[in-house]
Amino acid sequence: EYYIVLPGVSGAALQKNVSVASPTKVELTCKLDENSNMKNPQVTWKRGSETISHTSKTQNSWTIQLTISDSSQLGSYSCILKGDVEVSATFHLQVPKIEGKEKPLITYEGDLAVMVCKTEYAPMAWTWYMTNGTELVAINPSSTNKFRIKRQSANVDRLEILKLTKEDIGVYWCEAAFRLGSSKKRFELKVLSIMAPLKPFIAVVAEVVILVTTIALYEVYSKKKGEGEREFDQIEQL
Repeated sequence: EYYIVLPGVSGAALQKNVSVASPTKVELTCKLDENSNMKNPQVTWKRGSETISHTSKTQNSWTIQLTISDSSQLGSYSCILKGDVEVSATFHLQVPKIEGKEKPLITYEGDLAVMVCKTEYAPMAWTWYMTNGTELVAINPSSTNKFRIKRQSANVDRLEILKLTKEDIGVYWCEAAFRLGSSKKRFELKVLSIMAPLKPFIAVVAEVVILVTTIALYEVYSKKKGEGEREFDQIEQL
């Protein structure tokens, strides 16, 4: 059973994500907070814009029972309570989402890149893809020494990309297949030259060298200028 407690005062609609990996029965319940001043509200359940009836009711609690047999029955189910004010809550029934790193993966030429995907429920199968233009190409580690795929557990899968080069830059995907559908997770890989971390240091060293050289040249020039002026003064005295 999944439930949402409504405060009984107007405000932002409450939401809850419900992961459904395989055909099952689900109970969704909207409960009115026991401290709410809303009395005998009119309650409506909707799937999208379609009105449906709740299957059970207790004091300040309304429940619908669903039998999810295929992906067409996934989606958003909402309860709407109307009284002095109107409050609502929405349950989003969906196949399990994949957890993974959101930010681009940045590494260096010659290194190893690791991408990890994790789901709440174990999928029937995992598939990794690389992007070729607008197409997704399934990665087959047995056909190349470039990739390794490791199943860390039933709900965690790992892709390793070996000996990185600039050609490995791009977008990669993992896909988890469930009986009610599939989920994908996107990864962006950036590969930097091994010299990239040294560039700021090299720039600073170059500036220091230029500064030291300038100072040295100025000192040499000043010294020669001083000697020339002394020789000129001696000639004038003669």
